[in-house]
Amino acid sequence: MPETIFLVDDEQHIIDLAKMYLEQDGFRVTSETDGEAALSRILAENPGLVVLDLMLPGLDGWEICRRVRAQSDVPIIMLTARSDDIDKIVGLELGADDYLTKPFNPRELVARVKAILRRLDKRPAPSAAPTASLTIDNLSIDPDRRVVMVDGRPVDLRLKEFDLLLALAENRGIVFSREKLLDVVWGFDFAGETRTVDVHIAHLRHKLDGMRPVIETVWGVGYKLD
Repeated sequence: MPETIFLVDDEQHIIDLAKMYLEQDGFRVTSETDGEAALSRILAENPGLVVLDLMLPGLDGWEICRRVRAQSDVPIIMLTARSDDIDKIVGLELGADDYLTKPFNPRELVARVKAILRRLDKRPAPSAAPTASLTIDNLSIDPDRRVVMVDGRPVDLRLKEFDLLLALAENRGIVFSREKLLDVVWGFDFAGETRTVDVHIAHLRHKLDGMRPVIETVWGVGYKLD
């Protein structure tokens, strides 16, 4: 059965164009033009991937992304009409997997969709055996329950913040470049900017205040947990 792609945009011609190219590649496509209706349908229908415009009537794309991420890990590609970094970074912080700036080449959209789904297909199947928790000094990470504790207090992390911390903790002392972290944490060949990693690292350092070990910056290279 073909994967379902859910398009959310208030411009019907954009939906029609994207739908045509996606269907030519064998995808099933559904769509919505209103933010409130889109949110309800995404949660009810559980599509394979969501292409989400930021500027929508009703709920905007940022709020939809935030609410979806509270309940689902469905991949999200955000569409922004501006090239400003802040739009992209906010979207990624809220849990979007990728973004495209309007106007976009529909062939690039199809390529991004296929890249995300291809990498998701390659993820190892969940194991029945529980994953061992990690404890490093006063930091404790439970991968299965996605719980992080510092000095016994729980720390609320967003999806990508948790994945970023886990990647560093599982490879303690190893220096990761920003590009490598984008690939490992975002789960596919991310086409965005490495500044995204810096923003997420800054948030982690703030939320994990008092944590030992520390996330170190290796100038000119990247980051490590040590």
